[in-house]
Order: sequence, then structure tokens, then C-alpha cells
Amino acid sequence: MVEKQPSVYILASERNGTLYTGVTSDLIKRVWEHKNNVVDGFSKRYNVHMLVWYEMHSTMETAINREKRIKSWNRQWKLDLIEKMNPDWKDLYETIIS
Repeated sequence: MVEKQPSVYILASERNGTLYTGVTSDLIKRVWEHKNNVVDGFSKRYNVHMLVWYEMHSTMETAINREKRIKSWNRQWKLDLIEKMNPDWKDLYETIIS
């Protein structure tokens, strides 16, 4: 189980689908909120609910900086990042809650 810790994450609507990059101090809670459409916004509007990549950080500052860098990347770099960690595009949510 992932404890509360600064994290950067990428959600997808499906393999090679719409992507959303975010940052949080509580990955389990935040992904649950996305999956359950708790907050109106991009992930709810475009059905982006699969956790396909994440990275833990020691400080919120480093997590925010990493999120900003990833958001500035072109799409192919993001796809490559996902496929390096998760080549089958599995929803990783179950792996972080168990």
C-alpha cells in the first residue's frame, strides 16, 4: 500500500487514449476521487480514470517540478514513459491499494 507521499501520476482513458497528468500528496485518495468523478473537471469530462503511471517523491516541490516538466513534454514522450513502467497499460490502482 502506498502511504501518503508526494506523487506525480498519469491517468488514461484507455491504451493510447486521452492522458491526464497530476500531482498529489495522497495518491490513493486522489485516484479514487478521479475514478468516482468526485470533482468536476478534465478527468470526469473525458472519462480518464485508469492509473497507468506514477512516481513517488520525497518532497512536494520535487513532485510539482516533475509534473510541470512532464506536462510540457510531447505526447510520444509521455507514452514512452508509461510503456517503460507499464507496457500492458494495466490500471495500477489495485496495486497501490493492496
